[in-house]
Amino acid sequence: MANWNDPNMAASGFGAGANAMDQAVDAGLRSYMLSVYNYMGSGVLLTGIVAMLAFNSGFTASMIGSPLMWVVMLAPLAFVLVLSFGINKLSTGAAQALFWVYAAVMGLSMSTIFLAFTATSIATTFFATAAAFLGLSLYGYTTKKDLSGFGTFLIMGVVGILVALLINMFVQSTALGLAISVIGVLLFAGLTAYDTQKIKSMYFYVRGTDFVGKSVIMGALTLYLDFVNMFTFLLNLLGSRE
Repeated sequence: MANWNDPNMAASGFGAGANAMDQAVDAGLRSYMLSVYNYMGSGVLLTGIVAMLAFNSGFTASMIGSPLMWVVMLAPLAFVLVLSFGINKLSTGAAQALFWVYAAVMGLSMSTIFLAFTATSIATTFFATAAAFLGLSLYGYTTKKDLSGFGTFLIMGVVGILVALLINMFVQSTALGLAISVIGVLLFAGLTAYDTQKIKSMYFYVRGTDFVGKSVIMGALTLYLDFVNMFTFLLNLLGSRE
């Protein structure tokens, strides 16, 4: 008759099986999150390269005031909408291709910052944003606290920021612009931690399915947007203008 109190049974039976399963889940999660960060980081790098090439080639200066400028400014929004609402109909390869094209087009749009800010302040703000992003994303990944309760508040805050930006396009208030930048940095800092935890949780829903690859792309896109927006607001707040 089996002895259920035998420590050797516990070590070699159910306990070992559960431990192996936990290790497999941890390894899968790490691989999943690493893929998300690789895509996100590569997207940011591509955006930066395209932005610098566009500026140095004179393309940025030539499009200022032309209809092409509006196309370049609005095109990234179109790509985000296609990826967000059409992800279920897209293949993994198509989603990946759209992400890279989006990052490149975003680089054309972001190239205008070189006309407004010094290269030194852009570089300094970029590294400050990268350090903050890493810390906030690490917190979102490791914290045991449920951050889902902050999601609605943060999203409402982003909507409010968008409305305020539209208003300030007409009133041109320096004080309002400063307030928007401060609140924008705080909102996207919070979203970085919140979105990281959400992406981590998403793994347990998609693992073992055909949606894993698409989920990686959507996670990368989400963190990419958090990074770029935090960088933009921080640059408006701290950057030295030309």
